[in-house]
Amino acid sequence: MRQSVPRKRGKPTATGKKLTRYKVAAVQAAPVFLDREATLAKAASLIREAAAHGAALAVFPETWIPGYPVWASATAFWNYAPAKKAYNRLYQNAVDVPGPATEYLGKVAREAGVCVAMGVNERTPSGTMYNSIVFIGADGQLLGKHRKLVPTYHERMVWGQGDGSTLKVFDTAIGRLGGLVCWEHWMPLARYALYQAGEQVHASLWPAAGDTFHLACRNMAFEGRVFVIVACSYLTRAMVPADFELMKEIESLPEILCRGGSAIIAPDARYLAGPVYNQETILYADIDLAQIIEEKQALDVVGHYARPEVFTLTVDRREITPVTFRSSMEEGEPTRFAAP
Repeated sequence: MRQSVPRKRGKPTATGKKLTRYKVAAVQAAPVFLDREATLAKAASLIREAAAHGAALAVFPETWIPGYPVWASATAFWNYAPAKKAYNRLYQNAVDVPGPATEYLGKVAREAGVCVAMGVNERTPSGTMYNSIVFIGADGQLLGKHRKLVPTYHERMVWGQGDGSTLKVFDTAIGRLGGLVCWEHWMPLARYALYQAGEQVHASLWPAAGDTFHLACRNMAFEGRVFVIVACSYLTRAMVPADFELMKEIESLPEILCRGGSAIIAPDARYLAGPVYNQETILYADIDLAQIIEEKQALDVVGHYARPEVFTLTVDRREITPVTFRSSMEEGEPTRFAAP
């Protein structure tokens, strides 16, 4: 099912003019599970489809490349050999940011004239992975990324914790774009940091979203006076590779592993599209950024409805790394040479 009808689209970067009224797309689709290259090819097709329907922004689900680790809740044991092999398969198909996968997505985005928010398993040379959103402009440039701050429950056996260096909002041709992943929407201070950064359009990434998760999304739309594009996966057991190391655990799970729940929500918490379940689809809705200002007449939680003399928030934007290398010269000390 594909919602909405095609119409002529504009490319926001053609003249440098910013768009304030445009169409957005929430992509609800299955990845080619645990196959990065095939999933990238499917992403390209879906981005082009969204562009053909007039969308200026396409939002994809959580860790869509190469898929959400649906097995983690059943295998959260540190020394379980099949889980180690599954982790390695996920890592081998994960994404370097920046890297060839983001360059490819940038090329597709540029050709289609569409901004993209893509959920990826991001890998690092050390062997750690992160649950990340990659943001790409309609000109194909990598705007940046956001790493999930707190992996939820069993996810901590798969991903590391992000830090404040990626809690950002990006100024784009379609407005100020940001995003959070899954249960980050229950983190009030993370939400507030994005509001203060001037977020207008919010990419909300989930593996699947039921009623409680939609409560978080609609709350964020209303609280922050932002448009929220909810993107969820659709995945069944039949889509898992037959040679997957944890098929026994997969077979113990429901037939539908991720049932979707994608939607598009206005700054007054109204649904503009969806939610839709149990199928692959792309949801579309026309948005007007002027509505954000209209809704802020009554509520602006970082403006006239704030009390900064009572409550303050400090966000540490430093990138946290386990090792910092400094040369002796940088430390202001004389260089010392070993005796011959």
